[in-house]
Amino acid sequence: MTEVQKVDLTKVKPYGDTMNDGMVQLGFTLPVPAGDEAVEAARQLVRKMGFDEPSVVYYKDLGIGYTYFIVYGKTIHTVDYTKIEVPKVDVDVMSKEEVEQYIKDNIKRNVVVVGACTGTDAHTVGIDAIMNMKGYAGHFGLERYEGVEAYNLGSQVPNEELVAKAIEVKADAILVSQVVTQKDVHIPNLTQLVELLEAEGLRDKVILCCGGPRISHELAKELGYDAGFGAGTFAEDVASFIVTEMVKRGLV
Repeated sequence: MTEVQKVDLTKVKPYGDTMNDGMVQLGFTLPVPAGDEAVEAARQLVRKMGFDEPSVVYYKDLGIGYTYFIVYGKTIHTVDYTKIEVPKVDVDVMSKEEVEQYIKDNIKRNVVVVGACTGTDAHTVGIDAIMNMKGYAGHFGLERYEGVEAYNLGSQVPNEELVAKAIEVKADAILVSQVVTQKDVHIPNLTQLVELLEAEGLRDKVILCCGGPRISHELAKELGYDAGFGAGTFAEDVASFIVTEMVKRGLV
Protein backbone atom coordinates (compact mmCIF):
# COMPACT_ATOMS: atom_id res chain seq x y z
CA MET A 1 0.00 0.00 0.00
CA THR A 2 1.43 3.38 -1.04
CA GLU A 3 2.16 5.68 1.87
CA VAL A 4 0.60 9.13 1.55
CA GLN A 5 3.26 11.81 1.77
CA LYS A 6 2.61 14.32 4.54
CA VAL A 7 2.33 17.91 3.38
CA ASP A 8 4.37 20.63 5.07
CA LEU A 9 1.78 23.41 5.31
CA THR A 10 4.48 25.98 6.02
CA LYS A 11 6.01 25.34 2.57
CA VAL A 12 3.15 24.65 0.17
CA LYS A 13 3.92 24.54 -3.53
CA PRO A 14 2.08 23.32 -6.65
CA TYR A 15 1.62 19.59 -7.24
CA GLY A 16 1.67 17.98 -10.68
CA ASP A 17 2.90 14.42 -10.99
CA THR A 18 4.70 14.12 -7.66
CA MET A 19 4.48 15.98 -4.36
CA ASN A 20 6.35 19.31 -4.33
CA ASP A 21 7.40 19.12 -7.99
CA GLY A 22 6.17 22.70 -8.42
CA MET A 23 4.45 21.97 -11.74
CA VAL A 24 2.17 24.75 -13.01
CA GLN A 25 0.00 25.00 -16.12
CA LEU A 26 -0.26 28.43 -17.73
CA GLY A 27 -2.59 29.54 -20.48
CA PHE A 28 -2.18 32.82 -22.36
CA THR A 29 -2.36 34.51 -25.75
CA LEU A 30 0.46 36.35 -27.49
CA PRO A 31 -0.09 38.86 -30.31
CA VAL A 32 2.21 36.98 -32.70
CA PRO A 33 1.51 34.56 -35.59
CA ALA A 34 1.74 30.82 -34.83
CA GLY A 35 5.08 29.17 -35.60
CA ASP A 36 8.42 28.16 -34.14
CA GLU A 37 9.26 31.74 -33.21
CA ALA A 38 5.96 32.09 -31.35
CA VAL A 39 6.60 28.88 -29.39
CA GLU A 40 10.05 30.09 -28.41
CA ALA A 41 8.62 33.47 -27.38
CA ALA A 42 6.14 31.68 -25.09
CA ARG A 43 8.94 29.58 -23.56
CA GLN A 44 11.13 32.61 -22.92
CA LEU A 45 8.25 34.54 -21.39
CA VAL A 46 7.42 31.74 -18.95
CA ARG A 47 11.08 31.44 -18.00
CA LYS A 48 11.19 35.19 -17.29
CA MET A 49 8.17 34.69 -15.02
CA GLY A 50 10.44 32.58 -12.84
CA PHE A 51 9.46 29.07 -13.94
CA ASP A 52 12.03 26.36 -14.63
CA GLU A 53 11.87 23.87 -17.51
CA PRO A 54 9.14 25.66 -19.50
CA SER A 55 7.47 23.41 -22.07
CA VAL A 56 4.88 24.46 -24.65
CA VAL A 57 2.47 21.51 -24.70
CA TYR A 58 -0.17 23.09 -26.92
CA TYR A 59 -0.64 26.10 -29.12
CA LYS A 60 -3.35 27.23 -31.53
CA ASP A 61 -3.40 29.83 -34.27
CA LEU A 62 -6.20 32.28 -33.43
CA GLY A 63 -5.86 34.11 -36.72
CA ILE A 64 -4.93 37.74 -37.51
CA GLY A 65 -1.55 37.35 -35.82
CA TYR A 66 -2.56 35.88 -32.44
CA THR A 67 -1.60 32.54 -30.89
CA TYR A 68 -2.91 30.80 -27.78
CA PHE A 69 -0.53 28.72 -25.66
CA ILE A 70 -0.63 26.19 -22.86
CA VAL A 71 2.74 25.96 -21.17
CA TYR A 72 4.03 23.80 -18.31
CA GLY A 73 6.71 25.04 -15.96
CA LYS A 74 8.09 24.40 -12.48
CA THR A 75 8.18 26.96 -9.71
CA ILE A 76 10.63 26.95 -6.82
CA HIS A 77 8.47 29.21 -4.68
CA THR A 78 6.34 28.15 -1.72
CA VAL A 79 3.79 29.80 0.58
CA ASP A 80 3.24 29.42 4.32
CA TYR A 81 -0.37 28.25 4.39
CA THR A 82 -0.47 28.35 8.19
CA LYS A 83 -0.06 32.14 8.24
CA ILE A 84 -2.73 33.00 5.67
CA GLU A 85 -5.63 35.07 6.98
CA VAL A 86 -8.49 35.94 4.64
CA PRO A 87 -11.24 38.34 5.78
CA LYS A 88 -14.59 36.52 5.63
CA VAL A 89 -18.20 37.30 6.38
CA ASP A 90 -18.55 36.47 10.07
CA VAL A 91 -21.86 34.62 10.31
CA ASP A 92 -23.14 31.19 11.24
CA VAL A 93 -24.99 30.14 8.11
CA MET A 94 -28.52 28.94 8.78
CA SER A 95 -30.80 26.85 6.61
CA LYS A 96 -33.81 28.41 4.89
CA GLU A 97 -36.10 27.10 7.64
CA GLU A 98 -33.80 28.38 10.36
CA VAL A 99 -33.70 31.84 8.78
CA GLU A 100 -37.49 31.89 8.62
CA GLN A 101 -37.73 30.93 12.29
CA TYR A 102 -35.08 33.50 13.22
CA ILE A 103 -37.19 36.21 11.56
CA LYS A 104 -40.30 35.10 13.49
CA ASP A 105 -38.46 35.00 16.81
CA ASN A 106 -36.24 38.07 16.55
CA ILE A 107 -37.57 40.48 13.93
CA LYS A 108 -41.31 39.73 14.05
CA ARG A 109 -42.07 41.37 10.70
CA ASN A 110 -41.19 40.90 7.06
CA VAL A 111 -37.62 41.66 6.02
CA VAL A 112 -37.55 43.77 2.86
CA VAL A 113 -34.69 43.11 0.44
CA VAL A 114 -34.03 44.95 -2.84
CA GLY A 115 -31.47 43.61 -5.31
CA ALA A 116 -30.13 44.44 -8.75
CA CYS A 117 -27.30 44.07 -11.18
CA THR A 118 -26.31 47.72 -11.47
CA GLY A 119 -24.60 50.01 -13.95
CA THR A 120 -24.04 48.66 -17.45
CA ASP A 121 -23.82 45.06 -16.21
CA ALA A 122 -26.40 42.90 -18.02
CA HIS A 123 -25.60 39.62 -16.26
CA THR A 124 -28.39 38.60 -13.89
CA VAL A 125 -27.19 35.08 -13.09
CA GLY A 126 -25.73 36.16 -9.75
CA ILE A 127 -28.63 38.22 -8.42
CA ASP A 128 -31.14 35.67 -9.75
CA ALA A 129 -29.38 32.84 -7.90
CA ILE A 130 -29.77 34.70 -4.63
CA MET A 131 -33.21 36.26 -5.09
CA ASN A 132 -35.36 34.30 -7.55
CA MET A 133 -37.79 31.78 -6.12
CA LYS A 134 -36.19 28.82 -7.91
CA GLY A 135 -32.72 29.84 -6.70
CA TYR A 136 -29.70 27.86 -7.86
CA ALA A 137 -28.39 24.30 -7.46
CA GLY A 138 -31.20 23.30 -5.13
CA HIS A 139 -30.85 26.38 -2.94
CA PHE A 140 -34.09 28.39 -3.06
CA GLY A 141 -33.84 32.17 -3.49
CA LEU A 142 -35.09 34.85 -1.13
CA GLU A 143 -38.43 35.16 -2.94
CA ARG A 144 -39.30 31.75 -1.52
CA TYR A 145 -38.46 32.63 2.08
CA GLU A 146 -41.37 33.11 4.45
CA GLY A 147 -40.96 36.47 6.14
CA VAL A 148 -38.91 38.01 3.30
CA GLU A 149 -40.18 40.50 0.73
CA ALA A 150 -37.71 40.30 -2.15
CA TYR A 151 -37.61 42.77 -5.04
CA ASN A 152 -35.30 41.79 -7.91
CA LEU A 153 -34.92 44.77 -10.24
CA GLY A 154 -32.89 42.82 -12.82
CA SER A 155 -29.95 44.09 -14.84
CA GLN A 156 -28.49 47.40 -15.99
CA VAL A 157 -30.19 49.24 -13.15
CA PRO A 158 -28.85 52.75 -12.42
CA ASN A 159 -27.79 53.27 -8.82
CA GLU A 160 -30.28 56.12 -8.53
CA GLU A 161 -33.13 53.79 -9.49
CA LEU A 162 -32.01 51.17 -6.97
CA VAL A 163 -31.89 53.75 -4.18
CA ALA A 164 -35.32 55.11 -5.17
CA LYS A 165 -36.82 51.62 -4.98
CA ALA A 166 -35.17 51.00 -1.62
CA ILE A 167 -36.76 54.19 -0.29
CA GLU A 168 -40.15 53.33 -1.81
CA VAL A 169 -40.42 49.88 -0.20
CA LYS A 170 -38.52 50.82 2.99
CA ALA A 171 -35.81 48.23 2.32
CA ASP A 172 -33.92 46.64 5.18
CA ALA A 173 -31.20 45.38 2.86
CA ILE A 174 -29.80 46.18 -0.58
CA LEU A 175 -27.99 43.57 -2.66
CA VAL A 176 -25.81 44.45 -5.64
CA SER A 177 -24.42 41.95 -8.14
CA GLN A 178 -21.40 42.82 -10.28
CA VAL A 179 -20.27 40.32 -12.90
CA VAL A 180 -18.67 42.58 -15.50
CA THR A 181 -15.48 43.83 -13.86
CA GLN A 182 -13.12 44.49 -16.77
CA LYS A 183 -10.78 47.39 -16.05
CA ASP A 184 -12.32 47.51 -12.55
CA VAL A 185 -15.48 49.20 -13.85
CA HIS A 186 -17.32 47.79 -10.82
CA ILE A 187 -15.30 49.85 -8.34
CA PRO A 188 -16.64 53.34 -9.19
CA ASN A 189 -20.13 51.90 -9.68
CA LEU A 190 -20.17 50.28 -6.23
CA THR A 191 -18.66 53.39 -4.69
CA GLN A 192 -21.32 55.63 -6.23
CA LEU A 193 -24.10 53.59 -4.60
CA VAL A 194 -22.57 54.09 -1.16
CA GLU A 195 -22.27 57.82 -1.80
CA LEU A 196 -25.92 58.05 -2.90
CA LEU A 197 -27.09 56.24 0.22
CA GLU A 198 -25.00 58.53 2.40
CA ALA A 199 -26.43 61.58 0.65
CA GLU A 200 -29.96 60.30 1.38
CA GLY A 201 -29.05 59.60 5.00
CA LEU A 202 -29.79 55.91 4.50
CA ARG A 203 -26.41 54.23 4.69
CA ASP A 204 -26.63 53.35 8.40
CA LYS A 205 -30.27 52.31 8.08
CA VAL A 206 -29.81 49.46 5.59
CA ILE A 207 -27.72 46.32 5.32
CA LEU A 208 -25.62 46.80 2.17
CA CYS A 209 -24.12 43.76 0.42
CA CYS A 210 -22.41 43.18 -2.90
CA GLY A 211 -21.40 40.02 -4.70
CA GLY A 212 -19.80 38.62 -7.82
CA PRO A 213 -16.93 36.50 -9.14
CA ARG A 214 -14.30 39.13 -8.27
CA ILE A 215 -15.94 40.45 -5.12
CA SER A 216 -14.33 39.63 -1.78
CA HIS A 217 -15.42 40.55 1.71
CA GLU A 218 -12.25 42.59 2.09
CA LEU A 219 -12.96 44.64 -1.05
CA ALA A 220 -16.59 45.14 -0.04
CA LYS A 221 -15.60 46.51 3.36
CA GLU A 222 -13.05 48.84 1.77
CA LEU A 223 -15.78 50.26 -0.49
CA GLY A 224 -18.15 50.87 2.41
CA TYR A 225 -20.34 47.76 2.26
CA ASP A 226 -21.31 45.55 5.17
CA ALA A 227 -20.41 42.31 3.41
CA GLY A 228 -19.08 40.91 0.17
CA PHE A 229 -19.95 37.51 -1.24
CA GLY A 230 -17.90 35.73 -3.91
CA ALA A 231 -18.40 32.65 -6.04
CA GLY A 232 -20.15 29.71 -4.39
CA THR A 233 -22.53 31.88 -2.37
CA PHE A 234 -26.15 30.83 -1.89
CA ALA A 235 -29.26 32.58 -0.56
CA GLU A 236 -28.73 31.01 2.87
CA ASP A 237 -25.37 32.77 3.23
CA VAL A 238 -26.82 36.18 2.36
CA ALA A 239 -30.05 35.73 4.31
CA SER A 240 -28.23 34.58 7.44
CA PHE A 241 -26.02 37.66 7.34
CA ILE A 242 -28.86 40.10 6.70
CA VAL A 243 -31.15 38.94 9.51
CA THR A 244 -28.43 38.55 12.13
CA GLU A 245 -26.89 41.91 11.19
CA MET A 246 -30.29 43.58 11.47
CA VAL A 247 -30.66 42.30 15.02
CA LYS A 248 -27.06 43.15 15.90
CA ARG A 249 -27.50 46.75 14.72
CA GLY A 250 -30.99 47.18 16.14
CA LEU A 251 -32.63 47.60 12.72
CA VAL A 252 -35.76 45.64 13.63
